[in-house]
Amino acid sequence: MPRPSGATTPSKTKGPTARPKREVLAITRALSDPRRFEILQNIAAKSCAACSDLRSTFPITAATLSHHLKELESCGLIETTRRGKFIDVTFCRQAWEAYLAELNKI
Repeated sequence: MPRPSGATTPSKTKGPTARPKREVLAITRALSDPRRFEILQNIAAKSCAACSDLRSTFPITAATLSHHLKELESCGLIETTRRGKFIDVTFCRQAWEAYLAELNKI
């Protein structure tokens, strides 16, 4: 099947350097939204944050909060854990520190 115009084929020669760049770009993109960055700061300030607490802290709809959390989780900055009908969110400090280390290389 032909690739869509502008699509690129993943390079197998880039090795381990290709993944960190992709992760750095994903985190940068996720943090480009000011509200999302504010949500991440709130999560990072606690050992564990409940979605219900985040919902009451920020004046946004549940669907918008869910979208922001999905974006933060997909780039590896947070992890979610289901506890019955509740969801707890934890900050992935190791991913954050790796991101900052990559930025320091610039």
